[in-house]
Amino acid sequence: MEFLNSADFWIGLVKIIWINIILSGDNAVVIALAARSLPPEQQKKAIMFGSGAAVVLRIVLTVVAAKLLELSFLQVIGGVLLLWIGYQLLTGEEDGDGESKGNGSMMVAIRTILIADLVMSLDNVIAVAATAQGNMVLLILGLAISIPLVVFGSTLMIKLMERFPVIITLGAALIGWVGGETIVNDNLLHGVALAHPWLHYVAAAAGAVLVVGLGKFMQARGAQHQAA
Repeated sequence: MEFLNSADFWIGLVKIIWINIILSGDNAVVIALAARSLPPEQQKKAIMFGSGAAVVLRIVLTVVAAKLLELSFLQVIGGVLLLWIGYQLLTGEEDGDGESKGNGSMMVAIRTILIADLVMSLDNVIAVAATAQGNMVLLILGLAISIPLVVFGSTLMIKLMERFPVIITLGAALIGWVGGETIVNDNLLHGVALAHPWLHYVAAAAGAVLVVGLGKFMQARGAQHQAA
């Protein structure tokens, strides 16, 4: 326990917490979008379980992230998956009654949170791992302390989404933006991205437009079918 008396340990811990505050904004949006259609009690459970499990996954991912990022097509697949999740969260309202339906919806929400967080954390965990410098106690503590930050952020986002529905669309656009960024950051496209720096922003914007445009189109089409 001598490391507790080390200034480097506490400085590193503060750095990791701060990094997680900065990087947890998009994750809080994903969690809020996934849980917003659940009953209030299930919202709390989905946020707690989803956030806790996501942090555990981040710890595991941090150990292997550097190697994973060297694999071609991995971030392309992850980016496409994020685009799909953004589309689903924008258009997929859970309706239906009954406890079993509610439990099923909560599990779907937790699964969505885990998949999205896993993909969105591929780049982020590199910064955390670099700050921890191999100190697993520091890494685990820093990520564990970030759980309340993500939970608070997600709860706040759900309340804002209820009051300002446009935030749902903006949240889906954010996921699409990150999806586009993830695709162009793939090792396979590294040379092209370096030669054309603007491609990063074009791909991100295209991802956001694709998710929102397709989602709104399908929403309008569904409304027409219901009206007919």
